[in-house]
Amino acid sequence: MSQVTASATKRLIGLDPGLQSTGWGVIEVTGSKLTHLANGSVRSTRGLTLGERLVQIETGLTQVFDCWQPQFAAVEQTFVNRDGAATLKLGQARAISLLVPARRGLPVAEYAPNFIKRSVTGSGHADKNQIAAMLAILLPKAELHDEHAADALAVAITLAHASDLSGKYDADNVQKRAGGTR
Repeated sequence: MSQVTASATKRLIGLDPGLQSTGWGVIEVTGSKLTHLANGSVRSTRGLTLGERLVQIETGLTQVFDCWQPQFAAVEQTFVNRDGAATLKLGQARAISLLVPARRGLPVAEYAPNFIKRSVTGSGHADKNQIAAMLAILLPKAELHDEHAADALAVAITLAHASDLSGKYDADNVQKRAGGTR
């Protein structure tokens, strides 16, 4: 039986939910090295019912997960805007983005937009150009599909920087809940 080491390669996917376009970005992490694998967007068709559009998003994301087989996932949290109906639709697309990896038993992290910006650029109020510039530095071989895919890659990078991919934290918490110490 092999043991997972801190330098083992892990495959991560970041998701930027949207009803019209849900961005996705897949990276690998080995130690502190990030490697771009793929990025893109799943689009839904205007004019279809909400349910049909959500099925399109689920089908597209399922295909991405089948193809790239990520081990960890992260989803950008939704912020509330003035248009309540639009916020609800975005929340439903976000639910699909949480559901697809959860059905596979993957750990799914959630990050606020400002936390993602701060993680990637150092500033919680960075604009799209600053994020794109940092993506070019952190993932120099990445050809960005669109702005949604770029945002999804930023989510994946945040997962790489902010998460416990080795599982040590989770193992410690399981041990503590069981009454033991480590």
